[in-house]
Amino acid sequence: MLSFTFPPPVIAALLLVLVFAAAAYDVAFRRIPNWLTAAGALLGLAANTLLYRGWPGLRFSLGGLLAAFAVYFGLHSLRAIGGGDVKLMAAVGSLAGWQNWIGIFLITAIVGGVAALILVTLRRRAKKTLSNVGFVLSEMKSGRAAYAKNEELDVRSSKGLGLPHGAVIAAGTAAFLAIGAHFAR
Repeated sequence: MLSFTFPPPVIAALLLVLVFAAAAYDVAFRRIPNWLTAAGALLGLAANTLLYRGWPGLRFSLGGLLAAFAVYFGLHSLRAIGGGDVKLMAAVGSLAGWQNWIGIFLITAIVGGVAALILVTLRRRAKKTLSNVGFVLSEMKSGRAAYAKNEELDVRSSKGLGLPHGAVIAAGTAAFLAIGAHFAR
């Protein structure tokens, strides 16, 4: 029987290499290269297929890749994150599987929220950010895309506050693995 509660050490190592390389690129160049995310996804498919002897491992890996892609593509459609972030999380899902990916996603969301609050506080933009949150919620309630009326809310715009999400994904993934290692003892 397969146990998907914590990734094997080889998968954890591959995850860390992938996300920290992506974070370095994202911080330095504000993009995550396709070759890196494609290699991560393929490594995830291959490693899990080998570790879990064929179809069960491949199915596990594909489940993670598809779950991550679906959730992050939705965020990308709202222009909340970039395309490199979608591909990076799909690669993370490919390595971690969907159950572990959900944990990584939740911790990444918390880390991202804390990082965003710190950035907003340091840039003294709390009032503007709260106003933007209210506007986004109002537009969502009306079924409209907030970025269409406020360029600052489009991840592609240089007018908004930028936070390299690749670095947030790396921090969330590392935190998930550290928490998992602690409880796996």
